[in-house]
Amino acid sequence: MLRSNSRTAAVALAALILYPLAVTLPMLEIEQFGHYRTASIVQGVIELLSRGQLIVGLVVLLCSIVLPLGKLAALLTLSLGGFGLGHRHQAMTFRIVEFTGRWGMLDVLLVAILVAILKLGDMVDVQAGPAALAFTMCVVLSLCATALFDPHGLWPSSENRETQDARS
Repeated sequence: MLRSNSRTAAVALAALILYPLAVTLPMLEIEQFGHYRTASIVQGVIELLSRGQLIVGLVVLLCSIVLPLGKLAALLTLSLGGFGLGHRHQAMTFRIVEFTGRWGMLDVLLVAILVAILKLGDMVDVQAGPAALAFTMCVVLSLCATALFDPHGLWPSSENRETQDARS
């Protein structure tokens, strides 16, 4: 395993360890008319879906939970050698990781829009909850893992190809 990919594995694993905290701890703390309420990402998705906001709920679910977890799990798997995946499947997985990484900040934009909407009234106080730090760390670690990953290890070197050709 390449040194950069062992670093990728460590960083991706650190992000995966933090991720349950990022999605289950309160992301926002809202106080309105003396009523105090907190909301985590998971609670927000459940509430959006239960109130019939299917599109927004599915976007938040996909961009805040499914894609980041999939990206981190894929980076961890690829950096640990692919666990039996062929080189083509590994390359395709990496292309998917690169593509989905572009959508990883959409959830941050959604939270910013939500806070802006809530702040329009002076009677609402919105503050970041403890999940904001965990989520920020997950995003930073995910970006670092992606930057550290060396995709050249996904393709067999000329020595490996010659060895494989000799066996055939």
